[in-house]
Order: sequence, then structure tokens, then C-alpha cells
Amino acid sequence: MDISGIAKKLGLDNNKLLIRKAAEIRRLCDAQFDSSIIGVGEICKAVICMEIAASRLQIIFDRQAAIKLSGMSEKAYSRSFNSLQNVIGVKIKLNVRELAVQFGCVRIIKSVQNLLSSYKERFLASLPASRRANADFTRPVFTAAAFFLCAKKQKLKVDKLRLIEVCGTSESEFSCVSTSMTDLCFDCVGISKEKKDAKEVKGNRDLLDVLPGKRRLEDGGYSSDEESSCYKIQKKMEEAKYEDWKSTVVNSIKQNPEKGTKRVIQASLNFPKKIET
Repeated sequence: MDISGIAKKLGLDNNKLLIRKAAEIRRLCDAQFDSSIIGVGEICKAVICMEIAASRLQIIFDRQAAIKLSGMSEKAYSRSFNSLQNVIGVKIKLNVRELAVQFGCVRIIKSVQNLLSSYKERFLASLPASRRANADFTRPVFTAAAFFLCAKKQKLKVDKLRLIEVCGTSESEFSCVSTSMTDLCFDCVGISKEKKDAKEVKGNRDLLDVLPGKRRLEDGGYSSDEESSCYKIQKKMEEAKYEDWKSTVVNSIKQNPEKGTKRVIQASLNFPKKIET
């Protein structure tokens, strides 16, 4: 299927500039590498080229319809889309303010900018002087990772997969950058997990205090005599409950003697005899 056919199925056949741009990107893909190596078929490649062209021309594109047309799952399509972009060298410009508006986290804009600045400074300080000039922090994965970590720090929900899709990177690269950023800027985005003492949790104390035999004093526990007395009290309570139940059953039998002595008689089964001829 050619680009024009893909555009028609996606309802974009009236935009000739978009079709020409998508055809140009497809020719670039064909010239640089064989897409079948990364598992991208011809139809899927044409659909992805159409989306890349639409994003560069800032034209509204229905991604769900494109995924359905490509015959791939959403995750596989996103992975192929990112791989194809990286191969042909398409750079995505990611702005912190646009991300904040898109994901509804406007209040973390300043935090993200401060984190990116701190990370860049500390990362460069950890590199040898000969490699500092080659460090590139303009890639969108750094902005996306900083945005995700700041949102997580402030307990805001952000769709990680959607964020990876927007920045045009892979899950492994996003995870690698996030880990590096957390290690270097733990004071900015680190989340410490404090383990609570069992004695301070009221629910645990309530569970321990259910049975008298399980209670413990603050000074270290019961003595052997106290444990024995607790056991005896519990035993007497169980015996009293048993006696009450026994007397209830005996009284009910006395009041209804027929019910207590009635025997159940099993009915006999009479099967017809087979007549031999």
C-alpha cells in the first residue's frame, strides 16, 4: 500500500503537503536501512512515516486509527515508531511547559527546570575534562525523565508509557536516564522509605491483645506464673461455655422427648425383576 492509500484510509488524503512529506521520509528510511530487521513491515512503515510527517507539520493525527491500520499492538507500534525516528535522525523538541500542560502538572515546572540544571552540573562534574564538551543534554529523554521524577516526588500520577511515547525514546533508555538522575540528584527527587516499628503501629498492638495469652508488658513480658494464670482463666471460660451449651441441648431434649428419640428408618428399594425368556 502506498502513502496515498494510507492517507486515504486515515482521512488525510486532502493534504497534499503531508503526503509529499511522508513519501520523502519513507524514501529516507528505504535508503538508510532495511526496516524488516527491526520487525517493521511495509504497511506499518508507511503509517509511521505518515505520523512522523504529521508531527513535523503539526497536523492532527489519529494514532489509534493508525495502530489499527498497521496491524500491530499499541506497545509494538510505539516501539517501532521510536526505533524508526532514531534511525532516520528525527529529533523531537520537548518543552517542560508543554509537558506540564499536557499531563496536568503545571505546578512542577520550576522543580523540573531546577532538577535539569542540577543534573547537568553534577553530571559534567563527574566526567573527565576531555569528555565534557561532547555531553548532549538536548535530547528529550532528559526532560521526560526529570518531569516523571518530579511528578513522582510530589505524588502526582503521570502515565509513564505515554510520556515515553511523547519523548520518542525506549523504555530501557528512559529507565537508564531516570536511574542516573536519581543517583546524582537524590536530594531533589529521592524518596526514602521508612520502616515503621511494629510497637508503634496500633493495628499490630490490637492483634496482639486479642488473646490474653499473647499480651506482653512494656518491661519485657509475662513471668511463668502470669502465663499459667492466663491459661487457667481461658480454660475456665471455655469450660463454662461448653457447660452452657450442654445444658441447652439437654433441656431441649427433655421438652421434646419424641424429637430426641425419633429414629430415621431407611426406605427399602424394590427394583423390578428381569424376566428371563
